[in-house]
Amino acid sequence: MFSQRFAQHCIAAAIGGAALLMGQAAIAAEAVVYTSNNVQTIDTAVDIAKKSAPSLSIQKVTSGTGALMKRIEAETGNPLGDVVWGAGFGTMAAFKQNFQPYESPEAKGIDAAFIGPDNLWAGTNAHVMIIMVNDKQLKGLEAPKTWKDLFDPKWKGKLIVGDPATSGSTYDQMYGIHQLYGQDGFNKLVANADISKSSAQIYKSVANGEYAVGVTMEYAAYAYVAGGQKEIRIVYPEDGVFVAPEAVAIIKNPKNGTEAAHKLYDILLSKEVQEAELTHNFRRPTRSDIDVAKLTKLPNLGDIKIEKTDPLKAAAEYENIIGAWKKATEAAGK
Repeated sequence: MFSQRFAQHCIAAAIGGAALLMGQAAIAAEAVVYTSNNVQTIDTAVDIAKKSAPSLSIQKVTSGTGALMKRIEAETGNPLGDVVWGAGFGTMAAFKQNFQPYESPEAKGIDAAFIGPDNLWAGTNAHVMIIMVNDKQLKGLEAPKTWKDLFDPKWKGKLIVGDPATSGSTYDQMYGIHQLYGQDGFNKLVANADISKSSAQIYKSVANGEYAVGVTMEYAAYAYVAGGQKEIRIVYPEDGVFVAPEAVAIIKNPKNGTEAAHKLYDILLSKEVQEAELTHNFRRPTRSDIDVAKLTKLPNLGDIKIEKTDPLKAAAEYENIIGAWKKATEAAGK
């Protein structure tokens, strides 16, 4: 009898010990995300992850997109990250050999246009390139309605744009303008515009009243609209806006294994995270099951004219576009 009870006790202890170890393992689960997103965007996703996946500890490594891609490449033999989040599709394509495919169950809610080739990445949010206007600074001028309107000499000194050689978002904007209007469009735009090396300076300058008009991203301009700055408004050019998605991908042979990497990837694509990013940080979702117009004052993508651009083609044509931009700046003496 004693030996039977002792055996039962040992079995129970073993089961309890195994359960404890399993519990500790669950608590210790970790995923490392390499991201170029800002603090607010990262924190919004992490806060939701703490509730939806409390056993997953998320470690963040932040830097510029280019630096992160070089780091991932340098770590190929010994990966120190699991997921990369925030790079544009063109950049992802340039470094695609460093990612491994994953068909997330969350991908069924993502518009097909925002899924990368062979499921190597998926879009977590989409930047819409727009014209930001400060009505107080128009001084009687009619606000532009198209990209082409910015070529009018009346905007000289009243327009600010970025430099596609130093800003990824500006490159997406200028690639689209070049696709529509070619070198002549560049020449006329540059002749009128003040050019900033910092993309953040554009929306700040328009919001501060230093310029009447700027070419920027929807979410950046909308922050001022949502904040109650009534003179600021967004113009969706009638000749078509440009949409540039940002991606999430699994780093090849992720440091903490595929299970942890997949879990974080799924979280970043989830409806809960994308809705929160929209309402808190104005990041437009890539999911087709989120009604943007219902949650914000922004229109749904289906209600905007979109000039389609291929991010992979845009990446391949980088040298040509930068060359055309340089030609325009030299002609304008800038």
